[in-house]
Amino acid sequence: MRPLSEQDIRNSFINCSKGEAKRLAVPRDLGEHPWDDLDFLGWRDPGAPDRSYLVTERGDRLVGVALRFQPAQRGFLHRSMCSLCLTTHLRGGVSLMTARKAGTAGREGNSVGLYMCTDLACSLYLRGKKAPGTAARFEESLTLEEQVARTAGNLSAFLDKLTA
Repeated sequence: MRPLSEQDIRNSFINCSKGEAKRLAVPRDLGEHPWDDLDFLGWRDPGAPDRSYLVTERGDRLVGVALRFQPAQRGFLHRSMCSLCLTTHLRGGVSLMTARKAGTAGREGNSVGLYMCTDLACSLYLRGKKAPGTAARFEESLTLEEQVARTAGNLSAFLDKLTA
């Protein structure tokens, strides 16, 4: 992914108003992100524990999505799998992220949800760049490039549902 500026990020959101995009918390450390290892930029809002954001490149444009989630209430040994990157996590490592649909459907209250890594670090888990902690990756016969393509396809399908 190419490095992004704060303005790039704020201008990319498809499921919130310009005012909401202007007020959301953008990461302050954009210059320190491992852009070459990211397939999308994802972060949690430090001031709103139920909000996360995701920005990705689709064709020649950026697409940003505001997400909401509930903190996990599962048992200590419960394992969940991210629907994007297929990483499994213990406890609260995977959350159902919901996003308001774009346009009229979103203003009418329609949303789409997907189970994702709560920290939105899918790209780093795929590449082994993030310490597993409570996360685990199954050994796969797919190459890294094929796993990245699968994750991008899963994300693209989610974004298609948001804009449909």
